[in-house]
Amino acid sequence: MTAAVGVALLLGSLAGPAAAEGSIRIAEQFGLGYLPLHVLRHQKLIEKHGKAQGIDVTVDWAQLSGGAAMNDALLSDSIDLGSAGVGPMLTIWDRTKGNANVRSIAALNNMPLFLTTTNPNVKTVKDFTDKDKIALPAVKVGVQARILQIAAEQAFGEGRFDALDKLTISLPHPDGTAALLSGSSEITGHISAPPFQYQQLQDPKIHKVFSSYDVLGGPHTFNLIWCKEAFRTKNPKTYKAFLDALKEAVAIINSNHEAAADAYLAQNKGDLDRAFLLKLLDDPDIQYTVVPREIERFASFMHKVGAIKNKPASWKDTFFEDLHSETGS
Repeated sequence: MTAAVGVALLLGSLAGPAAAEGSIRIAEQFGLGYLPLHVLRHQKLIEKHGKAQGIDVTVDWAQLSGGAAMNDALLSDSIDLGSAGVGPMLTIWDRTKGNANVRSIAALNNMPLFLTTTNPNVKTVKDFTDKDKIALPAVKVGVQARILQIAAEQAFGEGRFDALDKLTISLPHPDGTAALLSGSSEITGHISAPPFQYQQLQDPKIHKVFSSYDVLGGPHTFNLIWCKEAFRTKNPKTYKAFLDALKEAVAIINSNHEAAADAYLAQNKGDLDRAFLLKLLDDPDIQYTVVPREIERFASFMHKVGAIKNKPASWKDTFFEDLHSETGS
């Protein structure tokens, strides 16, 4: 079964009218960026907080790859909550402003994203040639694509943000990692996320070109989760149950790495070593929080290059008011 057919079948199984109070359909992606969702799923925290609201919540899960697929699923009412990076969130916020009014519920984390390569001649982004191909989840849309554009403009000069776009290919993190590690494909570069980038760097043939923290000058939000205004309005108890569950999941991750690892490994059946996973969770650069960081920086860039028409006055314009008391950016 191809990835495209698999996604179509998956969304088909979830398609139908928007969820009623007590029902929620959530889509996640691959990697440690979605660990809060893994924890609340594994520990059934939405169901727990639903009971605190006096309702029984039924949760349906889907797994998609890339912000474009996530946003398409949300706009087609195949899912209620979508999760991806900052770029796709700002894209759908801009696209639906004044109609569906999609906004973020919360951030999921701050995480560095690495550009890695198997090409020994590539020391900076200026060293890539037309013989190189760079894999990332969503060409020109995903947060990885936007970070590459920011890095390209820093390297090549004002207005040259798209200098490397022609080299990019859309691939899910696992597929891009497999292609890079194989050394037999046309893929010579990859911008992914934890844990994939750290797995890649265990291979001596692969080295890091940059970290997004270097490009942006420090920690930034990687992933967020969002929904249409109508879902929040029509399902206030379910929405609150989800947000409360998410906050508890983040608290569990930050206080109990062992439990977080259990949740990740339960939801991601694979060969990721537990000790390796715990080492990543101990990395101070990998932070779990619902409070957004550097949203305004991303929005300013995307507005400047014409990727969004509307420029938010602050990060709060792109979030529902539940987190407006937090000190975000």
